[in-house]
Amino acid sequence: MSSTDETRTVIENYIRALQGGEAVERRGEFFAPDATWTLAGDLPTSGTWVGPDQIFHGFLPAMLARFDTTKPMRQEVRGVIADGDRAVAEWTTRATTAAGAEYVNDVVIAFRVVDGRIAEAREYFDTAYANRVLFAGN
Repeated sequence: MSSTDETRTVIENYIRALQGGEAVERRGEFFAPDATWTLAGDLPTSGTWVGPDQIFHGFLPAMLARFDTTKPMRQEVRGVIADGDRAVAEWTTRATTAAGAEYVNDVVIAFRVVDGRIAEAREYFDTAYANRVLFAGN
């Protein structure tokens, strides 16, 4: 398998686990021990999170706290483009906020895969929209 094929497979498998609600349990399978996840912008959750535990027990819960997790949260994937150890995934997130509002935001994540695991993820979405809908009044 070429590095491009391996990278695409790792990212597609991670997205399937995310969509299936298995990403937290399988984080060690998908993320290198020193992996970083960076959320661009100036949201309270923006910054760089280091290691699977910080990513899945710090960053992710801080974001999920803004949503009604009793309602579906979907990632409608548009595609994954891979080249060597790099991949870009594009999707639309659809969810309901904790306040009951509809949340729809387009997301792009640039990944780097090393030795079959995600070493780096840089996430981009409309943070002004997210701030209005998710963090207003906080």
